Amino acid sequence: MRLSLCEKVNLTMKRILSTVLCGLATMNVAVQAAHDEGERPRLVVGIVVDQLRTDYIEFLQSYFTDRGFKRLMKDGAYIRDIDFKVKGLDAATATAMLYTGAYPANTGVASESVYDPVTRKMQPALLDSKTLGNFTNDSYSPENLRLSTLSDELAVDGLALSSIYSFAADPQLAVIMTGHAGTGACWINENTGNWATTTYYKNLPAPVSARNYSYSVASRIDTMQWKPSIPIEKFPGLPQQKKIYPFRHMFPRSDKEVYRRFSASPVGNAEVTDVAIECLKQMKIGSNGNAVDMINVGYTLAPYKYVSDGDFRAELTDAYLRLDSQLGRLFEAIDKYVGAGNAVIWLSSTGYYDDAVIDDKKYRIPTGEFSMKRAESLLNSYLSALHGNADYVVAFRGSHLYLDHSLLEEKKLDVSDVVADARSFLARMSGVSDAFTLYDILSPRTPEQERLRLSVDPKKGGDIFVTFNPGWAVVDDLDYPVTSHPVRETPVLTPAFIVAPGIVPQKISLPVDATALAPTVSSILRIRSPNGAVSKPLLLERH
Repeated sequence: MRLSLCEKVNLTMKRILSTVLCGLATMNVAVQAAHDEGERPRLVVGIVVDQLRTDYIEFLQSYFTDRGFKRLMKDGAYIRDIDFKVKGLDAATATAMLYTGAYPANTGVASESVYDPVTRKMQPALLDSKTLGNFTNDSYSPENLRLSTLSDELAVDGLALSSIYSFAADPQLAVIMTGHAGTGACWINENTGNWATTTYYKNLPAPVSARNYSYSVASRIDTMQWKPSIPIEKFPGLPQQKKIYPFRHMFPRSDKEVYRRFSASPVGNAEVTDVAIECLKQMKIGSNGNAVDMINVGYTLAPYKYVSDGDFRAELTDAYLRLDSQLGRLFEAIDKYVGAGNAVIWLSSTGYYDDAVIDDKKYRIPTGEFSMKRAESLLNSYLSALHGNADYVVAFRGSHLYLDHSLLEEKKLDVSDVVADARSFLARMSGVSDAFTLYDILSPRTPEQERLRLSVDPKKGGDIFVTFNPGWAVVDDLDYPVTSHPVRETPVLTPAFIVAPGIVPQKISLPVDATALAPTVSSILRIRSPNGAVSKPLLLERH
């Protein structure tokens, strides 16, 4: 049977259409297979927000844009209670926990400052005199960080081809987040405002170095200010008298602490975002075809202690609103330069909240001052009466008291006996809640002692660990300038988020151990967990 011309054309079109559809079906199967096999992302984004609180996020949710915190809550796993389980948290300690998956007793960073027995002074935990600073006189390195980090494991997996950078105002956060094997760690010099690094990581990234010359913080600091981002009368939860005069913070160059104030403010957070985005764009981070890249960003939501009246509620509310905008900017840049769906984003709080201020006497809340200088003097007198005249205490720093072991050996005294005597005396002092010897901590018999076991590094800790009464102020008057820190022991809910291809949006309200975050992200990336991680990955719901 002969076909007409029209019928021949229709038959040909059907064959072409059939071929195209088969090709599309084959392509769809291939894409689906790649997805099922878990094709890895091009970029990992780690974000640590110091003192981020769950209740503030949920309270201010209606004021946020759709691009920041709401995106994290809508698109990924929202963990409402990330539990660090330890005492004495600070930004460096918590960040080391998050990136190593281990507790402070083992990470090498049990506190942001540690006692140096040579100088008999406190110094930053990661200060390293063997390296040089770049755009700074101080130098840091991860040498004292004893365990591998999430960043290290990604570098090992990528055969050292991964680009791994960190950006934060705080130098120790930047170093911890980059780890031992990362490419670069950048922070803000608190004396000059320049972006700085350490020769451990060679040089500053080119865009960051150029910024120091062409658009430095110092060249702009006098023009910067921080005032409410929305009308103050719209701020929720503020008493009426706080809405009469909106706050306004300037950053005058004449202020010796101007760059510390800057780094502690949302203006500092914005600077961190600017640099992270600039490097993402110019250095094409996330476009490495050979390995997965990583950027880490450190922000702060710590209460702004530079307010004149001690009431920082308005500033804190505005800091959350502004950080939401910064997160939105960062996420949009990731979508633009790396591609939506090509990144794993995880964000965590540091698990604590330091809002401690001395309440006005008119409220008659029990309080007092614990002088470390007086305590050291009285303890030396007490031990001298028992064991002979001498200076038995070499240092009392933070919560740690150190005895002179060389002296005890010289006097042929039993160390455990002298430590027990010192512990007994300190425990009876006004303002002291309890005192624990290292033996108490390493052989815990109570939940409190178990928390201390996870918190205290036996290699760097003192002979006695002292806890203080809430409401009291611990005055460190052994050094100049004298500092005072009010004690507050109120736990707060702090969140974490994980957004990744294949992870179903979900809310987790049960407590999740902070040490599980690094193993969970490692599992998503199909790389090893850090070598000292103590928790298994979370079993997140997946597509």
